[in-house]
Amino acid sequence: MHPYLDIVIRSVAVYLFMVIALRVFGKKELSQLNTADVILILLISNSVQNAMVGNNTSLWGGLAAALVLFLISYILKRLMYRFKKLSDFVQDKPEILIHNGKTEYKTLAKLGITSDEMEEAMREHGVEHYKEVKLAMLEIDGNISIISGETELKQSHHKRRIHKTLS
Repeated sequence: MHPYLDIVIRSVAVYLFMVIALRVFGKKELSQLNTADVILILLISNSVQNAMVGNNTSLWGGLAAALVLFLISYILKRLMYRFKKLSDFVQDKPEILIHNGKTEYKTLAKLGITSDEMEEAMREHGVEHYKEVKLAMLEIDGNISIISGETELKQSHHKRRIHKTLS
């Protein structure tokens, strides 16, 4: 087999494995990287390097693997745009956390969001009480969006973070 074709096949296999692994192990955590998460990502990238390039440690071998990763990422995004079932498999759906002041406790528990985290997100959005929240959503990128019942909407941004004691 041609050495660069081998790199292409290995890179595609590793990329698909990582997509499936992130889906299984929880993609929501990527929006709140802590020190342990960064270390894990660095170790994973180091551990799969040889799986992609094999014995080829040349500059061209590394560039070929990187090019394949960029191409497959681009193709996957295009396919996700075109095929909803694939998009649903790769990406999580947004989740309703609070609706019309009523907290969805089962959803919060399933997602591992504590009441302290929810209250922090509300404060960052300028909302004091749960009953003031018209809609709170955990978005697919891990951010918590909050719409209050006020007539004048405020724009703010909250990126969910894992508390030090939880990790």
